[in-house]
Amino acid sequence: MKQNNTYGNKLFFIPAIILCLAASAFAFDLEKNVVKAKLKNGLTVLMLERHLSPTVSLYIRHRVGAADEADGESGAAHLLEHMMFKGTTTIGAKNYTLEKKILDAIEKTGTTLDKEKLKGQLADPKIIQELSAKLKKLHDQQKKYFIPSELDRLYTQNGGLDMNASTGQDVTTYQVSLPANKIELWARIEADRLINPVFREFYTERDVVMEERRQRVEADPDGKLYEQFLSAAYKIHPYGRPVLGWTQDIMNLSPDAVKKIFAQYRAPESIVIAVVGDINPQETLKLIEKYFGRIPANSKKKNVIPAEPPQTEERKVEVLFDANPMMIIGYHKPTAPAYDDYVFDVLETILTTGRTSRLYNLLVTEMGIAESVSASNGTPATRYPNLFTIFAKPRFPHTNTELEDVILREIEKIKTQAISDSELAKAKNQMKMDYITNLDSNSKIASVLSYYEVLLGDYRYFSNYLNIIDKVSAADIQRAAKLYLNKENRTIAVLDRKKD
Repeated sequence: MKQNNTYGNKLFFIPAIILCLAASAFAFDLEKNVVKAKLKNGLTVLMLERHLSPTVSLYIRHRVGAADEADGESGAAHLLEHMMFKGTTTIGAKNYTLEKKILDAIEKTGTTLDKEKLKGQLADPKIIQELSAKLKKLHDQQKKYFIPSELDRLYTQNGGLDMNASTGQDVTTYQVSLPANKIELWARIEADRLINPVFREFYTERDVVMEERRQRVEADPDGKLYEQFLSAAYKIHPYGRPVLGWTQDIMNLSPDAVKKIFAQYRAPESIVIAVVGDINPQETLKLIEKYFGRIPANSKKKNVIPAEPPQTEERKVEVLFDANPMMIIGYHKPTAPAYDDYVFDVLETILTTGRTSRLYNLLVTEMGIAESVSASNGTPATRYPNLFTIFAKPRFPHTNTELEDVILREIEKIKTQAISDSELAKAKNQMKMDYITNLDSNSKIASVLSYYEVLLGDYRYFSNYLNIIDKVSAADIQRAAKLYLNKENRTIAVLDRKKD
C-alpha cells in the first residue's frame, strides 16, 4: 500500500543495494525519533522533532469516511467536512444565543421543505414556494449573527499555509502548517471545532455540494466513468458508493444525517494527530492534552460494514458521453498489510511508472494506440479489500476494444512469463527513490505517519515497507497475477462517445 501512487523516473544508475540501505536507514532514523502517546480518552498523538525551520506541520485524521455512512445518506461525510469550516459557538459567532434560535428555525423549516419536495408530483407548489421564501428570510436574518470564513482568517493572519481538508472512503483529513509558536492557537481552534461546532448555512452548503457533483461527475467524463466503475465492482460494500454521494441522497441529506456521522467522527479512538517540526514533544503533548483531552470518549459501537462477496463472473459497464473514449479495468485483491498488497505495489510500478514501463512503452510509445495508461494499486481506498486498477485512453482513431485486447494480453503474459531480474530491480529502485522523496518535508512526514497510524493502527508500517518490497520476487508477481488477475474477478468500464 503506497500513500501516493505516482513515482518518479530518477537515479536508475544508483546501485540497488546502496539505494536500499540509504532508504532503510533513513526510515529507521525517522521511526526511532517518533514519539507516540495516547490520551486518556483514546486519541492518538504522533510527534517528531525536526528543527530545520521554525515551523510545524499538523495533521488530524479521522478514521471515518464515506464507507461509514448509513444507507440512503451517501455524501454525509463529505458534507460534514464542508460544515466543519463554518465555525463554532465562539469562532465566527457574534451572539450565539440569538443565532441558535434562528438556526433551530432554519432546521425546522428546511426539514419541512424537504419532506414536501419528497412527495414528488403530489407536492404542493404553493407550500414549497412559501417554505423556500421563509428559509431565505431566516438565512438573511442569521447573517447578522456570524462572521463568515472566520476560521480561515484566523489561520491566514497567523501565518497558516497549506490549509486543506479532504474526505475519502476511509478517512477524513485536516491539515495546516504554522509557525512553531502557534501550536496552541491550532489546538484551541481544532478542539473547539470538535467540541462546539455550529453547522451554519447547512442548506446553502448542501446546494454547493450538489453543484460540485454536477461539475465533477455529471459534467466530467472521468468522474462519470469512475463512479459507474466502482458501482459495478462493488455490489454490497460501501466502496461502491461515491464519496460525493448519489444525487438523490445529497438532495435529501438532513442535519441529523450529518450529526450522525459527526458522532463517529469526533470519537477520540478514531482520531490520530501528527505534529512534525520545530517542537518540544513534552510541551506539545501537554497542549494537546489540555484541549483535545476534553473530548469525551465514545461508548457507542460502530456500524458493521458488510464484506463484499467474492466476484464470480466478469462485469462490464458502458457509459455514453460526448467525450473522448476511455476505460478502466479492475481486479479485486487484498489490502494492506497483506503480503500480496506489497506485490501489487511492485506490479503497478512495472506496468506504468515511467516511459519505459511495460504498458506505457508498449501502448503509448511503440504501438501508439493509447494517449495514456496508468495502474493503481488500492482503488478506491485501503481499509477494506480493494482493487488493482488500470486506467487507459485510446488515441484516435483507435478504440477501447483495441486497447482492452492488448492490455489483457499483457496481463496474461505476466502469468506465463516471469518478470526479468533487471525489470524487477528497476521497479524497486524507482520505489525506493520515490519513498525518500515522499519523506522530504514536515508536511509529507506528518501525512505518512498519520495515514498509516489511522488506517493500520501502526505508523511503523512505513519504516519496514522497503524491506518487504525488497523481498518481492518474480515468482510472487506471477503467483499473485494467476490468483487475482482473472476474468471472473474482473470489472471493465468503458466510456464511448455518443453517436448522433
